[in-house]
Amino acid sequence: MTLLCVPLVGRTVEEMIADAAAAAATGGDMVEIRLDFIQGFRPHEHLPPLLRGCPLPALVTYRPVWEGGQYEGDDTTRFETLRLAMELGVDYVDIELKVADKFMSFISGHKPEKCKLIVSSHNYEYTPSCEEITNLVARIQAVGADIVKVATTAKDIVDVSRMFQVMVHCQVPMIGLVMSERGLMSRVLAPKFGGYLTFGILNATKTSASGQPTVEDLLDIYNIKCIGPDTKVLGLIANPVKQSKSPILHNKCLQSIGYNAVYLPLLGDNLASFLETYSSPDFSGFSCSLPFKVDAVQCCDEHEPVAKSIGAINTIIRRPDGKLVGYNTDYIGAISAIEDGIGGPGSKDAASSPLAGRLIVVVGAGGAGKAIAYGAKEKGARVVIANRTYEKAVSLANAIGGQALRLEDLETFRPEEGMILANATSLGMYPNVDGTPIPKKALCFYDVVFDAVYAPKVTRLLREAEECGVKVVSGVEMFIRQAMGQFERFTGGIEAPECLMREIAAKYT
Repeated sequence: MTLLCVPLVGRTVEEMIADAAAAAATGGDMVEIRLDFIQGFRPHEHLPPLLRGCPLPALVTYRPVWEGGQYEGDDTTRFETLRLAMELGVDYVDIELKVADKFMSFISGHKPEKCKLIVSSHNYEYTPSCEEITNLVARIQAVGADIVKVATTAKDIVDVSRMFQVMVHCQVPMIGLVMSERGLMSRVLAPKFGGYLTFGILNATKTSASGQPTVEDLLDIYNIKCIGPDTKVLGLIANPVKQSKSPILHNKCLQSIGYNAVYLPLLGDNLASFLETYSSPDFSGFSCSLPFKVDAVQCCDEHEPVAKSIGAINTIIRRPDGKLVGYNTDYIGAISAIEDGIGGPGSKDAASSPLAGRLIVVVGAGGAGKAIAYGAKEKGARVVIANRTYEKAVSLANAIGGQALRLEDLETFRPEEGMILANATSLGMYPNVDGTPIPKKALCFYDVVFDAVYAPKVTRLLREAEECGVKVVSGVEMFIRQAMGQFERFTGGIEAPECLMREIAAKYT
């Protein structure tokens, strides 16, 4: 079982002891005591009470600046401190590969049987090739390590795959982690690939390395204690991705039905490269968001007809034969939410839709814009596309038989009363919450304003529309409804728990 280790980075012994208690209370299995973080650290005075006050098994690390730590002194003092920790009964000691031979000579090969020696290597620049990591593991084994630790840095999410490949073939206990936000997958999926431990921090101010998730997120959102070799991997590939609530929503719902899968936020740079790299059947389904919804069409082997017509995909399923099938659940989610907002029930045909005959202005010609424009046209609406790049607006308008408009012309566009506005851009999305696609004074031209952005729940666009007396429809509704369609595809047809989804969305958006 992969252990959940909580790094302690307090500046005083008292803070360290308090954080160790918090680590135990929140579900940590062990702690890493980073001695190099303690101000004015005096080994013989501070180490005994620190270890006595720790309620969990402890790993002692005294990381020098040349390996990314804060200790600036000489190796002899550091070695003496680590030897003292061993004599005091600590469970684990970490020493860097660069000085591991010297350290083994210093302790004359004698260490308590209880104490496990972790020999570590950290690369803060990049992730080497599989061959280089394998050779590194062999070097670490050769110096007498009980546990191998290799930490690298992800410049691209595909870098993590190389660490996974080495981990599954390693014959000794191994900690394999990839730092940075793009490396999050290595931390959450450590149990799937046989990692000895993974790190979870108490909160964002207590980090010891880039990309560490919190203990709470690992246990509560990712359900890490239930992840194993057979766990399926799902996720949202987007850029940015940190603001998304999809991991919370999908993981909670997957857990509610006992489905053995975990859903991850995947910060990607190239969709095709990601899908090609993570081609195992266990990587079985993905949500696609900005900027990959249009790219996804070319990446899939097959498409549901409506997704191909739209020219954008927000859901990819990998079949057991390895084929990738693309779907679009955005258009259903957005259009049904807008229909409800207008005041009439949704419908499958244009004749009975409350959108029939209405003029809808769609802002944005990307994946979400295409889905909304297509869905509105199918329901009998007259569609106008406004986009910053006018040529893209023209292209989409021509594809659906609509009208194109320059984004700056929205301020004066008022051909008739009772129009509907749908923002399908990222303007106003966290953290750029001051963004809006249209001046406030122009909002009075519309009866209904819909914003596909759901984080924050009330965007500047919706707030200003309400101030103008216009009816608003939050992107949360689209978020929930498209997620229901995705969930059913991810799970092979299991009905999405709508009530739970709404509870989660209300709590977290």
